[in-house]
Amino acid sequence: MIIKKITVSEDCSLAGVPALLDAAGVGFVPVACDNWNWSDRNPEVKVRIAHDSENIILHFHVSDNELRAVETADDGRVWEDSCVEFFVSPDGNDFYYNFECNCIGTLLLHGGPAGGERPSAPARVYDSVRRWSSLGTGAFEAHEEVREWDLVEIIPASALFRHDIKSLDGLSMKGNFYKCGDLLPHPHFLSWAPIDLPKPMFHCPQFFDAIEFEQ
Repeated sequence: MIIKKITVSEDCSLAGVPALLDAAGVGFVPVACDNWNWSDRNPEVKVRIAHDSENIILHFHVSDNELRAVETADDGRVWEDSCVEFFVSPDGNDFYYNFECNCIGTLLLHGGPAGGERPSAPARVYDSVRRWSSLGTGAFEAHEEVREWDLVEIIPASALFRHDIKSLDGLSMKGNFYKCGDLLPHPHFLSWAPIDLPKPMFHCPQFFDAIEFEQ
């Protein structure tokens, strides 16, 4: 995947990011690999990604038939809600960061090697990741509802908090995108890049795919 470099004006709002990406010609890719045939009620999920040298710009668009948003505190159990995720390994090895965000913008972020110590990000890092959801920020219990929603994240390079990345220009990394909802009435586990494991597992950097940041 090539991550296009774009210019983001200082007055661009988070809600304006989808229109900005439209204008820049940044296209979506599907998050549609149902690696485990877990559910027959999978949502339609797509994501697009860009950068401006200093920030990773993410936009997920989801067409869902079930919703849940119980977690309102960062570093909580967001994967149990309607959740979209971006896992990235800056060095293309087993050291990675997991940006997991529920549909009302609550974030979970840890960093470290697979199977090793993976501490949560400091509070200042959580605060630096700007988020916007078309569903707002209010919590709600699981329910069936046909609904389209959007989630935007602006992730500064410094949010890769166990690295020291000054600029994203020209960098080669590996990563994957996911959609899940462990406590939905009909749980699902979808990925962008395929995963060859016997049961649902997203913490598997061996299946990350290449992502290249434009110079």
